[in-house]
Amino acid sequence: MTKLILSTGNIVSGGPSIIRKPGAYRSNLEFTNSLRSNFLAAKEDVVYTNGASSSPQNGNGVVTNGNGHSKGLHLESNPPPVSLWTSSSKNTLYIPRIDWSEAGLQEEPPQYDITLKLFFLSTETISQRASHAQEALNLVLKELNAPSVDLLIISFPGMSFESDCEWEADRQNAAQGNDDDELETWAAIEQLHISGLAKKIGLAEFGSEKLARFLKRVRVKPAVNQINIKNCCNVPPPLMKLAKEQGIELLAHSDCTDILPKGTLRELLGQGLGGAGVLAEGEGEGEGLKGDLVPQWVVKYTAVVRDRGVIENKGYFAGAELVEEESG
Repeated sequence: MTKLILSTGNIVSGGPSIIRKPGAYRSNLEFTNSLRSNFLAAKEDVVYTNGASSSPQNGNGVVTNGNGHSKGLHLESNPPPVSLWTSSSKNTLYIPRIDWSEAGLQEEPPQYDITLKLFFLSTETISQRASHAQEALNLVLKELNAPSVDLLIISFPGMSFESDCEWEADRQNAAQGNDDDELETWAAIEQLHISGLAKKIGLAEFGSEKLARFLKRVRVKPAVNQINIKNCCNVPPPLMKLAKEQGIELLAHSDCTDILPKGTLRELLGQGLGGAGVLAEGEGEGEGLKGDLVPQWVVKYTAVVRDRGVIENKGYFAGAELVEEESG
């Protein structure tokens, strides 16, 4: 098995190729387009630094003669070898390779509010979540060169807060997810808080009944409950009451709960149009890695300069597992 780590880099400085669109799936589009942009940038860097071409390129990955006119070499038809723009360590493949020497924030970490939102995916096993949470947090801390984060929000699969009205959304939410699985995962998140790596921890998409049950069984209460009230417009009064009584801050969001479907990940890494060319096509024919691709988690992070309220660094990491086909 091979572990895959995908990264977008800092998308705040990513330019116009990073697309933000209105609607429910804004983060999903931001995430996937940011990955594609970072893959392309990594390939372009290889072309410059490894002699695939000494000529400059335009923003579409076409090599030019210096005045913007194409010389005929296009990254989609003549991509550099995957091994040149990715990196591997033990059983982990980084897509694209990460230059940790450029990691870090412009000012000292105490000058920032650093927030993480960790999406556990339905294709991930419950027993893996503790190690994946630690892995995702470590990657962000290394990327930002920070000792800890201010807030870590956990998003569980199968949870939503959508209906025609806030009362119905709250009622439906009560039966979603799995309390025991979520509590088992929360125990690992509590340890990240107790160890000082996450100053505050929070949840996403917990209605009043679900949250009330959860609070009775946890050691560390969530400081935040983040919900999507796009369709409902209002926070349900029972949830507002419970949050106020328990000192839990309610935050709104517009993230996509199904942020990385299996098919989307294969499309991102496959041989097709817009794919990174990392995976073999179809039933494992041709070039590329072969096997069953399983997305496991996605983490979104933001670093906001406290005294100015400006986002200096924002990006995503994602983890997946490739179960390679056995030869013979």
